[in-house]
Amino acid sequence: MIDITLQNFESELINGSMQQPMLLDIWAPWCGPCRTLGPMLEKLEVAYAGRFKLAKVNADEVPEISTQLSQMFGVRSIPFCVMFVDGQPVDGFVGAVPEAQIREFLDKHVPAGEVLEAQEDVAEAEDLMAEGDLEAALVKLQNALETDPANEAARFDYVKALLELGLLADAKAAFEPVAARAADSITPHARFAALGAWLAATERAQAGLNAAELQAAIASNKRDFDARFALAQGLFARQSYTEAMDELLEIIMRDKAWNNGLARKTYVAILELMSKPAPKAAATETKGTLELAGQAAVVPRDPLLDQYRRKLSMALN
Repeated sequence: MIDITLQNFESELINGSMQQPMLLDIWAPWCGPCRTLGPMLEKLEVAYAGRFKLAKVNADEVPEISTQLSQMFGVRSIPFCVMFVDGQPVDGFVGAVPEAQIREFLDKHVPAGEVLEAQEDVAEAEDLMAEGDLEAALVKLQNALETDPANEAARFDYVKALLELGLLADAKAAFEPVAARAADSITPHARFAALGAWLAATERAQAGLNAAELQAAIASNKRDFDARFALAQGLFARQSYTEAMDELLEIIMRDKAWNNGLARKTYVAILELMSKPAPKAAATETKGTLELAGQAAVVPRDPLLDQYRRKLSMALN
């Protein structure tokens, strides 16, 4: 349990809710129902074992926070509890309600124990991948998927690690549950679609590609797009991303619509694989007032990615 002030509102409550749900209890010393609710919430924080964190703010000492939240939800009394998730106030309740009702409220917003366990495994796996220990990361990611098969980050990282290790059959099996979402012609899942393109390139490469023969075919006919695309797939499969995009760009510049835009789609897939996921939005505190609507988080610029995005834009115009 933490006490919230204007000084730590952003760092403790807003940023904290990016990592786990935060329940803010707005109370006052003179409020009888607050004295009943407070200990109950503290007991539940322990019982939920890290699935949410309790924060408290004294309405008399920090009226800026309590007033704005009360106005936002149309509430005029305390105790008033507000759930923060991903940096935003998403729900609340008023009064010293029974414990069973509070549990019902919490269960709508806090992750199940299995989901939390999977998230922890993914976080550990991503650290291991950053250190280059793919085998250890695979164990963590496999555990995460067994615990929570719907965890998209775990599945993406798992398939990616398998492909990086050259385990194509295992990667295809792990990708199968999301293959339909990747191939959706209307609203494809961008990161899964990128994995699908990488799988296709790896399959083509493992089936056999002779780079020298492909380069000779291209040299004799610049518009031999089949040969150039096959060469790009071989480069893609071995993670020579920029070289693969250079070959794809040659196709796009000569024939944007070739093979239903396959060169462009593969180019975009490579950009997606090279890009870091966008961080979640965060709220900020400005000039003594609380900006709860949140601000769009910005991914740090990558000069190489920017360069290849510009090349694609120029080729398509």
